[in-house]
Amino acid sequence: MKRFALLTTLVTAVLTLVLPFVGGGGPSLGAAVSSANAAETGVPMFASPAIATVTAVAPIVPASTKVLESRQAQTVAYLKTDTEHLAQKPVPIPVVVAPPAPTAASGSHRSSASAASGTAERRAAAAASGASCPGSAGGGGSAPGRTSAGGVAGTTSGDIQSFSAAYNSIRAANCLQSIPAGNFRYDACMEQRLFWMAEDPSTDPASAWGHLGSVRSDGVPSVGCDGNLAGGTGNSGATVAQKWWDSAPHRLSLYKPSYTGSTGGVCIYFAMTHGGIPNEPYSFTRAAARWGGC
Repeated sequence: MKRFALLTTLVTAVLTLVLPFVGGGGPSLGAAVSSANAAETGVPMFASPAIATVTAVAPIVPASTKVLESRQAQTVAYLKTDTEHLAQKPVPIPVVVAPPAPTAASGSHRSSASAASGTAERRAAAAASGASCPGSAGGGGSAPGRTSAGGVAGTTSGDIQSFSAAYNSIRAANCLQSIPAGNFRYDACMEQRLFWMAEDPSTDPASAWGHLGSVRSDGVPSVGCDGNLAGGTGNSGATVAQKWWDSAPHRLSLYKPSYTGSTGGVCIYFAMTHGGIPNEPYSFTRAAARWGGC
């Protein structure tokens, strides 16, 4: 009986010590220390296979779904305030408002330039003070009608008188004080610049067209004096006067609609040429004019 009891005790001890390492699911003796999987998963070396299995299959799907839904909501909210991408959206096509139709200032002078120059305001101011707009002082001036060394015809008295009459007519039509008829002057220095342009040997009429510092096609630098320029086939003193009024920068320079002082000491200087080298007809004109003191 003692032997049986001793044997039973030994068997019980062996089973108690060895049983945890027998069967599948648990690490072997040789792998108990070196198992990377056990170390990484944090499973105790002597944990039972049942505990390890429960830990490995713990449900996580509901948590992941919530996280994804939260991230999606955050993304939608961010895109609503993402100024960088909102700025890249197509710009709507703007609505184009047609400009008002040109109004008649007086007589045959119908131009949007009248509105841009403040004609309506000047007329209203004159009416408010019980006055009327000034009339035209007419045209005047004379020129020698000389010819350049290259045979180009210069300014005639007819040219400057046609220009001055149209110039003052435009001023009167737009409620501006006229320039005295005797204050229109022929300008030989501007005419010299026009001769230089007309004698450019290029067949391109615009080859030497420009202001101080221009160079002709044959390399000859500019000469003479600057002024407001206009030209082309069929032009006269009257037509270039209208061209300068219709052009905003030339209107400001030559007509000075904002000038409110006396015009008694103002002189308008003018020059015009007809034809040019090598094949421009007499009807092809170039003109220059400037506002100055007398």
